[in-house]
Amino acid sequence: MTMTTSAPYPPVSTTADAERAVQLLDRSRALVRPALAEAVGRLHPWVGEMAAYSFGWCEAGGAPAAAAGGKGLRQALAVLGAEAAGAAAAAGVSAAVAVELVHTFSLLHDDIMDGDATRRGRPTVWKAYGTGPAVLAGDALFALAVETLASAPGSHVPSAVRHLSTALNDLVSGQADDLLFESRPWTGPEAVGPDEYRAMAEHKTGALLGCAAALGAVLAGAPAATVTALDRAGRHLGVAFQVIDDLLGIWGDPAVTGKPVHADLRRRKKTFPVLAALDNPTAVRPLARLLESAEELDETAARRAAAVIEEAGGRSAALAEAHRHISHVHACLEGLPTAPHAADDLRALLAFLVRREM
Repeated sequence: MTMTTSAPYPPVSTTADAERAVQLLDRSRALVRPALAEAVGRLHPWVGEMAAYSFGWCEAGGAPAAAAGGKGLRQALAVLGAEAAGAAAAAGVSAAVAVELVHTFSLLHDDIMDGDATRRGRPTVWKAYGTGPAVLAGDALFALAVETLASAPGSHVPSAVRHLSTALNDLVSGQADDLLFESRPWTGPEAVGPDEYRAMAEHKTGALLGCAAALGAVLAGAPAATVTALDRAGRHLGVAFQVIDDLLGIWGDPAVTGKPVHADLRRRKKTFPVLAALDNPTAVRPLARLLESAEELDETAARRAAAVIEEAGGRSAALAEAHRHISHVHACLEGLPTAPHAADDLRALLAFLVRREM
């Protein structure tokens, strides 16, 4: 499903812009993939197979997969972050491998916590291999990420490890808040508010994107102001991506998302469109009744809830929120003391990716 809005949007106005972004993703994958494969190859063979399955490199059992993996956003950000500091792209490879490993570790554990049975149109690792093995594979990827970064060349490794550790702590905090939101009431003084949601999203999704954008620059010895600006840009991007993910969880096309339609509604997750709709006095009572009616909504109730949310402005409010954070991303990149092409590459990549998601 394509989502449209009349709100201002940082444009990708030409085919050349889009082609540039795709080339950046392809270039970073080609640069990072050998190092990522080498790192995964150091794991126990069974654990390594689960890791390869999670990356889309193979099927359950080890047979080669027809198509491999996702877009590689985080590794591209790490490579561009190194270039933004005036270093060669290769200087960001260790950072790219580390953030890709951490991202995949977090997905393995998130799928278990959320009970998600599919990702990218395939069974999740815990469904394909079992819960215990998936936890083990996630733990192994986390350990491998730290080992990879700690073994990176150069004198800035301690700072890079500290930066990754901070992002990991934030990621855990965001996931903890997201889980705790489930037990909070839908209405009243104890209900989850928009500011709490933004803090959760910045930690759960934004921290690792910010780390990805900044970590290559850290390894390259960039000034603190450059590292901070890149980290803030990634964190705003993370909130935008989380809100977009919320939209797709209600109105997305399963062929695009790899998840059933209304999946988040059926589980009664406190997503941004739902929280925004609950702020509408005319919708709060009927929507709250629907959401409080059962442990999991059936499809009829989920469709009705989606309609109420849209009528109450939850969908448009979520789109506006995503746009606001993308504007912040571009503001963070303005005036960044980067190599001549680096900021333009970052803008082209981020605008293209977000528009694709929308």
